[in-house]
Amino acid sequence: MDPSLQALDRNRVEQILRAAVKGGVSDVHFKAGEPVLLRIQGKLQALNSPKLRPEDTQRVFESLRPAHLALPDAEALREMDFSYAMSGVGRFRVNVFRQRGSVALVIRVIPLDVPELKDLNLPETLEQLALEERGMILVTGATGSGKSTTLAAMINLINQTKTAHVITIEDPIEFFFRNRKSSIVQREIGFDTNGFAVALRAALRQDPDVIMIGEMRDTETIDIALKAAETGHLVLSTAHTTDAARTLQRLVSVFPSYEQPMVRIRLAETLRAVISQRLLPRTDGRGLTPACEVMVATRVIQDCMRHAERTSQIQEFIAQGRHYGMQTFDQSLLRLLRENLITREVALGAATSPGDLDLAIRLGVEADDDPSIDRHNYGDQPDGQDLDLARIRASEAPGAPPPSSAPATPARS
Repeated sequence: MDPSLQALDRNRVEQILRAAVKGGVSDVHFKAGEPVLLRIQGKLQALNSPKLRPEDTQRVFESLRPAHLALPDAEALREMDFSYAMSGVGRFRVNVFRQRGSVALVIRVIPLDVPELKDLNLPETLEQLALEERGMILVTGATGSGKSTTLAAMINLINQTKTAHVITIEDPIEFFFRNRKSSIVQREIGFDTNGFAVALRAALRQDPDVIMIGEMRDTETIDIALKAAETGHLVLSTAHTTDAARTLQRLVSVFPSYEQPMVRIRLAETLRAVISQRLLPRTDGRGLTPACEVMVATRVIQDCMRHAERTSQIQEFIAQGRHYGMQTFDQSLLRLLRENLITREVALGAATSPGDLDLAIRLGVEADDDPSIDRHNYGDQPDGQDLDLARIRASEAPGAPPPSSAPATPARS
């Protein structure tokens, strides 16, 4: 019998998942009315199998569902998340939901080994950020952009280098950590605790040094996370936002309007960095590579956080903050393009400003050919004082006029 026509019992589902791990598949889709779909290097491909029926997807769900998530009535299911493990193969994050009256599943493949930051082609700045003693660091991006993998790699670095007590609150647990130098406690929503806010409030009484929150979902979770960062803990989390400016706007907007000015002040005091990611196909066909925007909370960035009217300036200061490890998406794309990791078409398709990136490519601009900001003037500027951004390489070239003593305003794109 053709294996593609076998009944979707647990053995057959595990056979598909095992093949997915070996084939570099990131997600497996089970949906009534379609064959099994596999996402490979960002593109969906159909498995050579018949179209699934509602009873097939229900059977897949029943074969994978852990005992603690048993439902008295299967018809009561609307959506849920849980993890699934196969010994010697890997772990999987399962999202189950109902569509058009039938059950559907999307299963994310999680590597068995916790990744190393140095192997993910991420900016070196992340290694320094992971070893911060306190404050909040957010990793953002769309679903499937590698946020969980980046967070896991940061915790892995902490585990290898620091004697810290790390508490993770996840829905569900994805990567399993083995204690090395650190002691790591992992709690799963629905199994070990009832919710993010409840677990986070309890974590503050569990002597943590580092708290990892799977996602900043609601006002209460964000508020407690800010309190944890304010009281000297390092808080790592994710958000479904595309860049630093939108992340700030999202975090502030969940609070009532009368609380938002204070929330901005709290964010300015606690937020250390925002790393926003997009995964792009590599030119060599060896999977995906991340393009990253990195915002580090320098004094001027903190001032932009405090004042809503200055939020739009954050992008400009990121572009000019290379000395602090900052970079925009377009600068990251330009670097990936120069390293032949992505194609021109991919770079332009992912760019924040495709026209500006196209011009930079045609002019042969290098990723590091950005205005060079003097570290003292940029990072240590007292609050409320204009920035002196006059130290630009071009002005230091032979024959160039001396920089003006008047404060300069970064040019807008």
